[in-house]
Amino acid sequence: MSNANPGTKLVDVIIVGAGISGIGAAWHLQTNCPTRSYVILEGRDAIGGTWDLFRYPGIRSDSDMYTLGYAFKPWKGAKAIADGPAIRDYVQETARDYGIDRKIRFGHRVRRATWSSEDALWTVFFSHSGGAEEQLQCRFLFMCCGYYDYAGGYAPRFPGEEKFAGRIVHPQKWTPDIVYKGKRVVVIGSGATAVTLVPEMAKEAAHVTMLQRSPSYVLSRPSVDPVAGWLKQKFPQGVAYALTRWKNLLMGMTFFNLCRRDPAKARGMLLGELRRTLGPDYTEDYIATHFTPRYNPWEQRLCLLPDGDLLRALKANTASVVTDQITQFTTNGIQLASGAELPADLIVTATGLQLQMLGGMELMVDGKRVDPAQCFNYKGLMYSDVPNFAVSFGYTNASWTLKVDLTAAYVCRVLNHMEKTGTRRVIPRLHDQKLQPEPWVDFSSGYFQRSLHLLPKQGSKKPWKLYQNYLKDLLSLRYGLLEDGVVEFSR
Repeated sequence: MSNANPGTKLVDVIIVGAGISGIGAAWHLQTNCPTRSYVILEGRDAIGGTWDLFRYPGIRSDSDMYTLGYAFKPWKGAKAIADGPAIRDYVQETARDYGIDRKIRFGHRVRRATWSSEDALWTVFFSHSGGAEEQLQCRFLFMCCGYYDYAGGYAPRFPGEEKFAGRIVHPQKWTPDIVYKGKRVVVIGSGATAVTLVPEMAKEAAHVTMLQRSPSYVLSRPSVDPVAGWLKQKFPQGVAYALTRWKNLLMGMTFFNLCRRDPAKARGMLLGELRRTLGPDYTEDYIATHFTPRYNPWEQRLCLLPDGDLLRALKANTASVVTDQITQFTTNGIQLASGAELPADLIVTATGLQLQMLGGMELMVDGKRVDPAQCFNYKGLMYSDVPNFAVSFGYTNASWTLKVDLTAAYVCRVLNHMEKTGTRRVIPRLHDQKLQPEPWVDFSSGYFQRSLHLLPKQGSKKPWKLYQNYLKDLLSLRYGLLEDGVVEFSR
């Protein structure tokens, strides 16, 4: 089926998304593939993706900026765990510094993309600021739009919500008019968003209660990296940044591997540090009830606490943790299964994300709809039997940018190889009929478990297996063979 349309503009690469992944992908393209034209289609009206969308109190990184930042642009901020506005400024500054901002088309929401083998082209259909549908063609389609629905987060309905006299808000829908100063606040949740909100809101609220169904592992770390500061004094900026990046990367990998190899030891280390931080006023029963999860470390993402802020709020009695089940909302708060009632003027439902693959875009290959859940994921970035197509998806056990940086560099290798060999199509082929499907992400977090039916599969062996390991991916994506017997290049 041909997509040929003489009136449709053609570019070499379309990048979808102008967040941290899309801006990084653009830098790689214009640096490593200077002869290739590209454009970025961004559905919103600003650069920054996640870091522009989320505006709730205390929004910050949940990993250090020396690995969340780009390898090619050193993070200059003082804090290793940075706030959302600082990260947004960093991404926007990167786009300006390298002229990437001139390649972005804002308000262009991609609806569907269709591939024609006859033309070896994608036709991408989008609406511009809610107007009529338009189209643009490209030789390669690079999805950098993240993995969750920007329209709204996961917000389960609780019995009696309509009775509550105060305001109920999901963090993804936070607006400037929400007042919490002097108010009694209940934050429902125990993940990264909840542990960020509670200590920040506790600075002004009358009291903040973190209401959790079950605990998460928390890890306190300095907001300012002292080793990074020392390295900056001893080495040029770029060298100090690279050394700090590798230091943090290797430390993170070492601890993750310990969690998988000896989870009991890792659990003991995390809870031991927690006891030391809280001090003798907090009993073993308290720690067992509120800070000892039912799962092993790194089966879900660790919650990072800069300078132990959540624990400091607990010790100052400006915040508290309650572990219980919700029976119903009442006029004045939340009724719990234990019989207690939590009074509240404001309830924040930090109940998680709603996953969405490909930004909700429909994908067609030669007239047939592609269901991502029926595809195998090649090296964590391409879909089986989908040509000239890549998806940027970061690590779940480390900083997002580490993997998307490798992904963008690999896409550039592929494009340069195609130019050198005169080929027009690249496609991973699933020749191995004995390949066993496995879940794409080995994570027990609710937002992944709720969405397994939407996600592509990984295979039981390489190159279809995701190792969540930077060093293995570095060898595979930067130095591995392109024509490996699985990826098919053709004219």
